[in-house]
Amino acid sequence: WYHDNLTRHAAEALLLSNGQDGSYLLRKSNEREDLYSLSVRGKDSVKHFHVEHTGTSFKFGFNEFCSLKELVMHFANQPLIGSETGTLIVLKHPYPRQVEEPSIYESVRVHTAMQTGRTESDLVPNAPSLGTKEGYLVKQGKIVKNWKTRWFTLHRNELKYFKDQTATEPIRALDLTECSAVQFDYSQERVNCFCLVFPLRTYYLCAKTGIEADEWIKILRWKLSQIRKQLEERNATLSS
Repeated sequence: WYHDNLTRHAAEALLLSNGQDGSYLLRKSNEREDLYSLSVRGKDSVKHFHVEHTGTSFKFGFNEFCSLKELVMHFANQPLIGSETGTLIVLKHPYPRQVEEPSIYESVRVHTAMQTGRTESDLVPNAPSLGTKEGYLVKQGKIVKNWKTRWFTLHRNELKYFKDQTATEPIRALDLTECSAVQFDYSQERVNCFCLVFPLRTYYLCAKTGIEADEWIKILRWKLSQIRKQLEERNATLSS
């Protein structure tokens, strides 16, 4: 359940959308090089706790561990930690990292929710895969064909875009089950553009680099293939 460079925002989205109360993971902190963060879901929120790397050990509260593996094993058997409000948070379900297609894991996170016992060897898949990605893209307007920078998040089968990264309410949420195609687009004067084709509108988006555009296209196409696969399986079940 060590997720390395998973961002705070992605950790929250991951635990809230595909975890359960008591789900937790360890990641590198966004604040300092010598800090890690223990992210824990409790009810409808995610709390983050610092783990400090001193160079020779890892410190968490009054506890000190020789290695990350020792810290991981400690939390597999010590299920309670206190939050800043004084309430106890139960650590029940380590959320392991599971890499699946698409293979561009550094930029695209694909996770499988797990249900666990007391040790890592007891892990059993418990939910469908969840691909997540986030970042700024430039979007063309619907009526006035101007371009504006928006913050995009991809979770489950929804692509949402916000005014910026700090906004809490999305401008719009696009249901990918209604999307028929995702492809590079060369009709615009801008470079690194791609489009999403929906029945009533085609959305034109541009990334900063060709690599970033390719990453978005890969995971969106992977999403569409998963949606089609689920639909085919459902239809086959109904027809039988």
